[in-house]
Amino acid sequence: MRRVRRGWTISGLVGLAVLPALIIGGVSFGRPSAEPTSNTSTLSSAQPVSRTFTVPQLPFGGTTIYPGRTLVAYYGTAGTGSLGVLGEGTIPQMTRRLRQQAAGYARPDRPADIVYELIVTVADGSAGPDGDFSHDISRDKVESFIRAAHQNKALLVLDLQPGRTDFLTVAKRWAWALKDPWVSLALDPEWRMGPHEIPAQTIGSVSAAEINRTSMWLETLTKMNHLPEKLLMIHQFRTTMVTNIGLVQDRPHLVELQHVDGFGTRAQKLATYHAVERDPQFRMGFKLFYDEDINRFTPADVLRIKPKVRFVSYQ
Repeated sequence: MRRVRRGWTISGLVGLAVLPALIIGGVSFGRPSAEPTSNTSTLSSAQPVSRTFTVPQLPFGGTTIYPGRTLVAYYGTAGTGSLGVLGEGTIPQMTRRLRQQAAGYARPDRPADIVYELIVTVADGSAGPDGDFSHDISRDKVESFIRAAHQNKALLVLDLQPGRTDFLTVAKRWAWALKDPWVSLALDPEWRMGPHEIPAQTIGSVSAAEINRTSMWLETLTKMNHLPEKLLMIHQFRTTMVTNIGLVQDRPHLVELQHVDGFGTRAQKLATYHAVERDPQFRMGFKLFYDEDINRFTPADVLRIKPKVRFVSYQ
């Protein structure tokens, strides 16, 4: 049976946001190169060697994500459509569909670029061997999406549903992938459970302090590996999902983006968006559901929403 994510009705919820190159399949994905600024063979051992680093460019050029573009994503996990559209077909098939969907958001002064939002840690209804009510998908599946991102000039966002484990602990398991310049991170508090909570039986939450610990680690990883900007996305459809959200810190090498979820009518979705959005603290994202939304927004409709939506995902 298809597993419906964001399965909580919107009405009534609003009141209740220098390491070695990474080589996959024999291909090195844009790792920074270090070159001496002078010929070290002519320097004495007492002289320090100055090094410069080339920061890899993002798939659409440059080293910053915004401004100037709208990002359009397909959301899901590998090999199954039960968690979202991304897994409904092969990667080439879904890339073609995604490009067609993204084309509706392109404007002469604002191109639309594609994103794979891949759930890599999936919340479970049972404890599992580690007792954390979640599991990681296999490394080879993630590697296949990293290869596809570089082949198709797409960003890849790793989405975490940690169950009873904290976000930082889970994020560190994916450090090998996040060292790639085109890979970013998403935190989904709906699936961040307390010590006695079970996914899908309660709506989870996360503190600003936990987000800040995770973002500080990701910021450090980005700086140490001389990487371009990364997204740090926070999913939210209820104000209580992120406690003390005003204390979430800005990081100079990250783009913090609040992604507003929830399915329903247009009026319900806009009510949720305006209740939880924290512009200008965050860039804003918006989710659309192919099956569950009623009279789904068109790209033109989404681009008229205020505050402006800079990231759109489809599930």
